[in-house]
Amino acid sequence: MSAGGTLEGGVDLALSDLSQKDCYKVLCSVVIPRPIALVTSLAPNGAVNAAPFSFFNVFSEAPPLVVLGLQSREGAMKDTTANVRRTGEFVVNLVSEDIAEAMNRCAIDFPPDVGELAYAGLTAAPSRDVAVPAIAEAPVALECRRFMMVNVSVERDLLIGEVLRVRARPGIIDPETLYMDVDAYNPVARLFGNHYAKLGERFSMTREAYDPALHGPAETTDA
Repeated sequence: MSAGGTLEGGVDLALSDLSQKDCYKVLCSVVIPRPIALVTSLAPNGAVNAAPFSFFNVFSEAPPLVVLGLQSREGAMKDTTANVRRTGEFVVNLVSEDIAEAMNRCAIDFPPDVGELAYAGLTAAPSRDVAVPAIAEAPVALECRRFMMVNVSVERDLLIGEVLRVRARPGIIDPETLYMDVDAYNPVARLFGNHYAKLGERFSMTREAYDPALHGPAETTDA
């Protein structure tokens, strides 16, 4: 048992009793750390829109899918949502320590026809399989095609993207083993509010294989 005790006697929240703002606050505070997706998409005038998302993760490897939670603004689609609905393409640029400040600048609410990259000090780089550029300074870029888009509510869309190609800066992915060099990557994680985190100290654990002699016989239930 952990030093903090058990769930009994702690905070017990029914999210149906909370406002939307408080639901967001609780969920973003407890589900941490989260990876950051700096998503590039193309505006109708060709401007490269770049927006950070923390409702993001990898979802499947067969097919290779990522999932993003897209938010609307006062009932109107935000730039990424509108662009992906129109073109069906986007690039997920992962965020490392060296571009964290630039990522934060991309969160500014620019007009839809104005790209964020110039102000953030970032550079558009041609992609291989999609028309949407990647960010040259990103440690890793996932070129994606819309697989499914679900309108969950007035303010939320669930975007599932098929990853067509993974590109990484030299030294991050070993081309032979395909393992990641975490020290070369230096990813940044999203916490809550204005808080972010580096990886910090890491540790490893070996997953146990079931052994009846060690773990006991399987439990049975009466029909």
